[in-house]
Amino acid sequence: MKNLKRQWKFIVVLIAGAVGLISQFALHSKSLFSIGNLQFPVHAIIIDIIGILMAISLLLEIFHDWKTGRYGVDILAVIAVVSTILIGDVWAEWMILVMMTGGETLEDYATGQANKELRALLDKTPRIANKLVDGKITEVKVDDLQVGDTVLIKPGQQVPVDGQIVKGTSSFDQSSLTGESVPVTKNPGDDLMSGSVNGDVAVEMKVTKAAKDSEYQSIVALVKSSQAQPAKFVKMADRYAIPFTVISLIIGGVAWAVSGDATRFAEVMVVASPCPLLIAAPVALVSGMSSMSAHHIIVKSGPTLEKLARAKTFAFDKTGTLTENQLIVDQVVTDDKSFDQKELQSLAASVEQQSSHVIASSLVKATDKDLIHPVTNLKEITAQGVEGDVDGKHVKVGKLSFVAPGHEKLNVTSTAVYVSVDGKFAGYITLKDKMRPESPKTIERLRRQGAEDIMMLTGDHKQVAEKVAKEAGITDVRSELLPSQKIQAIKDVPKHLRPVVMTGDGVNDAPSLTAADVGIAMGAKGATAASESADAVIMVNDISKVNDAVAISKHTMKVANIDVLTAIGVVIIIELIAFTGVIPAFWGAILQEVVDMITISLGLLAKTKPSDKQFGLEEK
Repeated sequence: MKNLKRQWKFIVVLIAGAVGLISQFALHSKSLFSIGNLQFPVHAIIIDIIGILMAISLLLEIFHDWKTGRYGVDILAVIAVVSTILIGDVWAEWMILVMMTGGETLEDYATGQANKELRALLDKTPRIANKLVDGKITEVKVDDLQVGDTVLIKPGQQVPVDGQIVKGTSSFDQSSLTGESVPVTKNPGDDLMSGSVNGDVAVEMKVTKAAKDSEYQSIVALVKSSQAQPAKFVKMADRYAIPFTVISLIIGGVAWAVSGDATRFAEVMVVASPCPLLIAAPVALVSGMSSMSAHHIIVKSGPTLEKLARAKTFAFDKTGTLTENQLIVDQVVTDDKSFDQKELQSLAASVEQQSSHVIASSLVKATDKDLIHPVTNLKEITAQGVEGDVDGKHVKVGKLSFVAPGHEKLNVTSTAVYVSVDGKFAGYITLKDKMRPESPKTIERLRRQGAEDIMMLTGDHKQVAEKVAKEAGITDVRSELLPSQKIQAIKDVPKHLRPVVMTGDGVNDAPSLTAADVGIAMGAKGATAASESADAVIMVNDISKVNDAVAISKHTMKVANIDVLTAIGVVIIIELIAFTGVIPAFWGAILQEVVDMITISLGLLAKTKPSDKQFGLEEK
């Protein structure tokens, strides 16, 4: 709506100019009245009325900004319009109005170009679903689907909401959600994420989440949130507003004093219009957000980019962030020479193969299928363990107190399952959380990107935390923390080591993400609470995207600052030329349009790829 209003202002100004040209040069209209030496023909009256209305509108915006403590450069545009009205230079006034409204329209266009990736995501949102009712297909709105409904997903169609396959096997393209280029085969019982695209076989799916809670719609909500923020971007230009305004007024004032002609002041004010300065930061920052989106990172606001570019401290959760939240076998320790490590793991996994416990399933998954044998007389004791017969041996797997009640306590600091065979303690198997393969490299690259402190904040035991931290390359480890203690750790970071960036994935990380200067959520697996609390969300299961986020932010801010300073430099040079009186107000306004175009073109460079150094890829 705001963009439409800007476009109409531009159209009205162009129409006024066309009417004015016809009136002056085709109809040769005479002055209707005069004030002193100023003549007011029809075209001058039309353009002056529009100029006054535009100036009043801009003044109201300026006063509103002043109330909120923001001091911008818009006042120069008002002075330029008023100056040309007072000296009677109608066509210079019209060119300033074209510059003001045209600059805004160009900014909207550039923003639209920078935002292509974001809009593409919105355009692909599933809207219609094929609901199955008594075997018949009924087309319904996605928002009307209820948990428990059955939906038919035809070949090539998007999955409308999150659900579970009940009939059929097909491959699904999940690249827009996870970044995986290879389609994933899904069978009955497997979960489907909304937004993934079906392959060649129709499947039936039971709805497990309503549309508003589903994966793709959650991403779309984050994108809409990021699009609602551009008004905050201008804050960057405001840092230069007061000095730029003062310099421009001094140049204009001196020009007037030296020449004794108010026209000279007006000529300087025309070229001092702040449009390029106001356009530079928004276009660059929106381009940066667009680049983030193309790298599967949703950023909710422009200030997030500014903070990420200056970040000095990075904090990480352990489970699900630095690690994959997937247990793997670490050690197999035997206590009985009758069994070697391979046989002990074989017996334990065989007994555990029907258990749904996460440790049991992890152990079975980590064991070669050829080593898993049939089990009989299986019995599971809740919160204790399982027992059964394997190859004629009675095997118990679980807590030490369950498998060998009389055995002395063992000093095992990792997650472990204990094993006894035929009533005799046989050994134990430890498991550890699997490190993300990209985690160590990510930490190393962050240091190259300028990180001064990297810490791990976790609620896990000290020994486990330190082992993971050592593998990841982190020396600052805070373990056995409650959510409130994580928040305090972030708040305790000294000012000279800020901004602080916190990365996490779970519901328990949400408060920490909010407390940090920048919160980044690993949102690929649907950590809704964390995603909603975060300033940025990584939509693929890859922690190295934190490096990408930092690199793109540094590149964007570099482009934005160069763009703003270039705009200021060029405008001041033109002001100094106008000071001499060689640039009439009309041509000064045209020059400003050229500067606008240069500013927008420079701002769009934020979409280009950052340097290897910004990515942290160069060796020290």
